[in-house]
Amino acid sequence: MKNKPMKALTPSQIVNELDKYIIGQTEAKRAVAIALRNRWRRQQIPDQLREEILPNNIILIGPTGVGKTEIARRLAKLAEAPFVKVEASKFTEVGYVGRDVESMIRDLADYAVNMVKSEKTAEVQSKAEELAYERILDFLIPPVKKVHAPENPDDNNVNNEAYQNQKTREWMKQKLINGELDNKMIEFDANAQNAIGMQVLGPFGLDDLGINFQEIMGNMMPKKKKKRKTPISEAKVIITQEEAQKLIDMDAVQKEAIDRVQESGIIFIDEIDKVAGGGKGAGPDVSREGVQRDLLPIVEGSNVNTKYGVVKTDHILFIASGAFHVSKPSDLIPELQGRFPIRVELKSLSQEDFIKILTMPENALLKQYYALLETEGVKLEFTQDAIKEIARIASEVNDQVENIGARRLHTILTSLLDEILFDVPDKVPSEKVKISAKIVKQKLDSIVKNRDLSKFIL
Repeated sequence: MKNKPMKALTPSQIVNELDKYIIGQTEAKRAVAIALRNRWRRQQIPDQLREEILPNNIILIGPTGVGKTEIARRLAKLAEAPFVKVEASKFTEVGYVGRDVESMIRDLADYAVNMVKSEKTAEVQSKAEELAYERILDFLIPPVKKVHAPENPDDNNVNNEAYQNQKTREWMKQKLINGELDNKMIEFDANAQNAIGMQVLGPFGLDDLGINFQEIMGNMMPKKKKKRKTPISEAKVIITQEEAQKLIDMDAVQKEAIDRVQESGIIFIDEIDKVAGGGKGAGPDVSREGVQRDLLPIVEGSNVNTKYGVVKTDHILFIASGAFHVSKPSDLIPELQGRFPIRVELKSLSQEDFIKILTMPENALLKQYYALLETEGVKLEFTQDAIKEIARIASEVNDQVENIGARRLHTILTSLLDEILFDVPDKVPSEKVKISAKIVKQKLDSIVKNRDLSKFIL
């Protein structure tokens, strides 16, 4: 099974794609676009030198809600690369409660296997459907064995029966394909899932030791069948999935997944500033530095056991992020600082940015609310002045209470549309609801002016 080539997007194409979902932050977009293009460039280089070229890991510095996570997530989607997001504060050195740092690589391997498996399933889907139809037909009209050449004239009856059976099956198959039999009930044998669950070695499971316990036990125990009675429409789905599983070579899937993790995997480490304690004094700082020292070999490049095989982390791209309000990137241990050579500061969002965030991205908040209310037959409309007023309030509350960036827009819109979203199914005032700046002020002004209310509500 040949490994899928990496998408050859140019840096400007990457930035253009990111612009569809994230407003502003051009510097950060440029940094990740170059990092992604460098991975493609590395793939074109002869083997000997390719191994020497390490990814330039990035630290994104900026307050919450300005697009750090979204940039990393969209980048992984663009590259069609395995991607996981982890919180640095969840990892702790051995002896403290928490997950071990290597678990992020195991999570990435799981993600990659599922990713490759779904791609391969899509490739064999039509063949699996064909086989599923044949299996369903076997339940409906059991086949008659054909006799190739009659040894005596009486055997013509047998051949005739086989011919009729074949014709009936073809007729019935067409009805199946057209969905004419979808509501008919059918009883069939389906694979039963073996429920295997074990918790061993305290907080660490067998997965953490790189052992695929599910597979071992699955091979030891015979596959159980159980009778299922469902409509044919549902049986098609279940049997197609079973047939697709048989057509996929899982060893090849796992090998390709490991290759993808090693060559194009992206890990986003959030809240890295929470473990940047500077290493002075005792207590929590010791634990923080311990997490950094545990992170170091993974980011530097090491071999990690997973249930699919050993993963080399040398060429995985790490993107770290943090607000760095209290600590600074220089508070990280020097070895870890050196492993994140690119640092980009993301700017706080302005009132103009909020206006763009509400209207421009493909998944803009206002577009989401339009779609939600359209399901109830109501057309929601915001005037330009209303959008400006929402942006002004978001900016004001962020300045006064706590800067949570674009997430403030969620809280404001929820408070603003609360009554409409509640009342619409029962008492629709009209098919069109128009929100003006006056309505926004009436609904939110008292909350904004009262600092205590702002803290709790917005």
